[in-house]
Formats: sequence, structure tokens, C-alpha cells
Amino acid sequence: MSKAFTKESDSEEAEADAPESPDPLPQGFKNYVTSNGLRLLRDELEQLRRVERPKVVEVVSWAAANGDRSENGDYIYGKKRLREIDRRLRFLLKRIESAEVVDPARQTHRDRVFFGATVTYVDADGDSDAAESSLRIVGVDEADTARGEVSWVSPIARALMKAEEGDVVELRTPNGARRIEVVGIAYEEG
Repeated sequence: MSKAFTKESDSEEAEADAPESPDPLPQGFKNYVTSNGLRLLRDELEQLRRVERPKVVEVVSWAAANGDRSENGDYIYGKKRLREIDRRLRFLLKRIESAEVVDPARQTHRDRVFFGATVTYVDADGDSDAAESSLRIVGVDEADTARGEVSWVSPIARALMKAEEGDVVELRTPNGARRIEVVGIAYEEG
């Protein structure tokens, strides 16, 4: 048995044991998600299943037919990519299976911060001319800080939960505690 073959097998085992996501759902927490977030997870699952995986399988099959696999880059990297895709497919299936869809438009207590709320806040410790910031509280898998969406288990979302307009809440950060004031709460309509 060649060393190249052995190393490839060792790396396959290491990758199989690797975590499936950089942001796993904290143990004991439910997998809350918006209907749009669930649709995005399903879309990614279908894209991987129907488009990306078949293309990679085709490349790997072609590369395998070329003979020596130990120095065949298309084969080696194709197999690695297949493992990555399969790992992501397993992850997506688990997340979709455990998803609990929460419709923010059906929230009855619209004067308080809950899952799906868009919260506008200001720094309560800073000067009175502090700029307003907004964020939307969404599921773990749909959080995107570039779009102003944070996970409902994030420190800022947990600090804001159940707050009302005018409330000042304490947010613990690595640089110490910070006080923020809620100045607006909104929920998307269905």
C-alpha cells in the first residue's frame, strides 16, 4: 500500500470526525427559524443535491478513468469536495428536520422583543447624539451580521429579549458591560 493512499485514508477519517458546521446550535436550544430561513436551507440542500454534487461526481468519475489516482489532482480534490458536500448535506438535513418555524408576523406581544423582531437601539452610556443601530433577531442558520441579522442565541439578542421600547438593557461584551436603550421594535408582516 502506498503512502499516498494511506494519507488519503487518514485524512478521510479526520474529515469525517470534523464538526459539520462552524456554528453548531447550542445544546438544549431549539432550532427556531423563520419561514424564509427554512426556505434558504431547503434551497441550499437542493442546489447541492441536484447541481453541485452531480457535477463533482462526473469530474471524479472522469478522473478515476484516467488511471493512476495517487497523483491525479482532479480525483483527489474531487473526492475531498464530495466529502465536504456530503457533510454539508447531512448537516442541512439535520437542521431542516429539527427546525421549528416561527412566524414573526403572528407575534401577539408586538411591544416586546421576541424572535423575528427588528430592534432599533442607541448606546445609553454615550452622548445624546449617538447614532441609532438596528438588528433583526433570526435563527442560528440564517444570521448574517452584514445584513443586520443576529442569531437569537447571540449575546445582544439574549440581552434584548422581552425588552420594551424605552427599556435600557445591559449587554456584556469582551470590553466590559455596555448599556443600550431600545428605541423601536417592529415585526415583518406576513
